[in-house]
Amino acid sequence: MVSVFINFLQLFGDIPEADRQLIEAAMHSRALKEGDVLLEEGRVCKELFFICRGILRIVKLNDKGNQVTYFFLKENQFCCILDSFNNKVPAEEGIQAACDSEVLTISRAALDGLYEKLPYLKKLITGIITQGLLDKIALRNSYLGEDSTSRYLKFMTRQPEVALRVSLTDVASYLGITPQSLSRIRKSIR
Repeated sequence: MVSVFINFLQLFGDIPEADRQLIEAAMHSRALKEGDVLLEEGRVCKELFFICRGILRIVKLNDKGNQVTYFFLKENQFCCILDSFNNKVPAEEGIQAACDSEVLTISRAALDGLYEKLPYLKKLITGIITQGLLDKIALRNSYLGEDSTSRYLKFMTRQPEVALRVSLTDVASYLGITPQSLSRIRKSIR
């Protein structure tokens, strides 16, 4: 799995062979089952995750105590609660596996160690994470102002790989509608 990560990084810059070995030594693989929690809300995020296979979701409890899905992240994306990870503060959100997944993890300390040894890596990873955040915000904003049916149709067009692999309950939560409403929408567009 680490080779998937190295190949991904090399899309953005050359990684010398000796550096690849350092990066590989710092990464750990983890297999997840649907529903597995990688980070609980209220805990400090101490790991950066890279998704090799599957889908993770960023979740938060709403004011009614229900868990709401804020984002889905898929293969070849980094995942963490950035404010918590960078500033060592409790996370306001949590991270869960939305389906069976495989991720690579690196601790904050190990990542800082890599950044000291390979200064170019910090700029590379920070750039990728920043672009990923901008893409997530643009995608999430594209749903604003849309009615439920339009949000669902847009979701199916823009994130079909997610729609095919996560539960309908998670999709409904992400789109801000009830599972019953989602069921009615799905029936009406068939």
